[in-house]
Amino acid sequence: MEQKKQTTKGNVGAPGTVVAIQKTIADSVLQRVQQFTVNKDIRLPVGYSPENALKSAWLIMLETKNKDGKAVLENCTRESIANALLNMVLQGLNPVKKQCDFIAYGDKLTMQREYHGTIALAKRYGNIKEAVGNVIYEDDEFEYSIDAQGYKKVLKHDQEIDNIDVNKIKGAYATLLFEDEKREPYVEIMTIAQIRQAWMQGATKGSSPAHKNFPDQMSIKTVISRACKLFITSSDDSALFDDPETDNFTTAAREKIAAGANKEELTMDVQGEDVTGKNGNGEQKKKPAKQENPAKKDSQERPVVNDPEPVHALFDENDSLKPGF
Repeated sequence: MEQKKQTTKGNVGAPGTVVAIQKTIADSVLQRVQQFTVNKDIRLPVGYSPENALKSAWLIMLETKNKDGKAVLENCTRESIANALLNMVLQGLNPVKKQCDFIAYGDKLTMQREYHGTIALAKRYGNIKEAVGNVIYEDDEFEYSIDAQGYKKVLKHDQEIDNIDVNKIKGAYATLLFEDEKREPYVEIMTIAQIRQAWMQGATKGSSPAHKNFPDQMSIKTVISRACKLFITSSDDSALFDDPETDNFTTAAREKIAAGANKEELTMDVQGEDVTGKNGNGEQKKKPAKQENPAKKDSQERPVVNDPEPVHALFDENDSLKPGF
């Protein structure tokens, strides 16, 4: 009895509590997305599965810590968690594909788009077919021109293999090829000084292991990201994808210097429960009288959103986590 009482009161650090919190929030986000879709308020990308993306995000969030080493699901507000998940779905991103990441700033969880997510959105909304990046080293023969409209064009780039040296990077450029082959490729060129200045805008200030050990690859990522963002923010749906010019390559380093990190645990008014849904005697636990969704008439009934299909992405008909999830 004492053990059951302790779980019901909601020890914020208990695994069951985290599951219960995320179950409620994930269901709520999925319902909202379904409602938006039914009402044609949003149009998700073809082939994008919000259910799969939410599953992936849930698994990643369970392992995500803030700078103090505390689980973000225990210390961030439910509203910020829900908004982060909704933002991910609205942008059509999937964290498993490294398209976005979840970062805690104080008690607020945010979704931040990553390099691969930027390319995905550029292809989806900017009619981009491919993004190609190259590094310019000392002793390379590199020439480019600028036309009357201000567009750049690479005229020549000859590079010997002996020129490749991460300590002798002069710059980098990105070439965006369009689906319309008749359209001229878009070229973005940055000097190494510009690239390093861009790194200084990020949390790691260009001092992460990736920046130190692989400056060539990070330079390519930086110039491609800058080129793609132009087409993302100028698309019809640019308001959905507006984000600051930040360096989002190293999550751990960003968390270490995030401002206003949590100093204490955040208690949430959510009933805790084990992943198995059973009590200490091996019997199925009874559902608490208080329901997160008052529209439920039965604890085993799933909420619906203007259609006969139940919300089944994360949990089965017994309101328990599906096996293997």
